[in-house]
Amino acid sequence: MAIIYDAVLNPTKQELLSAWLPKQSWFPPAADAAYLEHLGAYRFNDPAGAVGMESHLLRADGGIVHVPLTYRGALLAGAEASLAGTMEHSVLGQRWIYDACADPVYAAALAAAILQGQPAADVFRDIDGTLEPVPAAVTVQGSGTPGAPVPEITTAAPATAGSVTTIEAGEATLAVDHLPAATDSPAGAHILTGSWHGQEQLVLASIG
Repeated sequence: MAIIYDAVLNPTKQELLSAWLPKQSWFPPAADAAYLEHLGAYRFNDPAGAVGMESHLLRADGGIVHVPLTYRGALLAGAEASLAGTMEHSVLGQRWIYDACADPVYAAALAAAILQGQPAADVFRDIDGTLEPVPAAVTVQGSGTPGAPVPEITTAAPATAGSVTTIEAGEATLAVDHLPAATDSPAGAHILTGSWHGQEQLVLASIG
């Protein structure tokens, strides 16, 4: 379960993405980050309850952009190059926003979702202490099997080639596609697929 708050954000997520995305090597150079269409997002749950994980799907210049982010209450040691920015959250205070591919908490959650065939976390909005369910705009599903073993992940070292960021995470190697397409299904790999608003399933990530 992921909990979000009825909060004021400064900057907003859209403002942060518009400033950060053009600096990424995988972002389409012809796309105008000032005119991103937000299609939806999905979340994973941190069992420790410390790290927020939200992956955004946006339309930019006719294509789909997949942007996983993590939200933290303090700096993530060793991930300075992957800091997307900071945000003031009216409920939680200052938040440090990271490219999730450099965050081991995200890598562990992604691996579990893929290998154990899990969907995204159910999302609830906290309104004055009452939790109200938020309908999912994006549906994701791992291709694995419930109860399958998941390697312990405590590190995440990202490297990007083209539109794909590979995450070396100890015994696991994950791949996140930032410009997903229906045909991007690595042979022999377990995958995470996503769909929204009638969109056919796209491969968002995989684990070898």
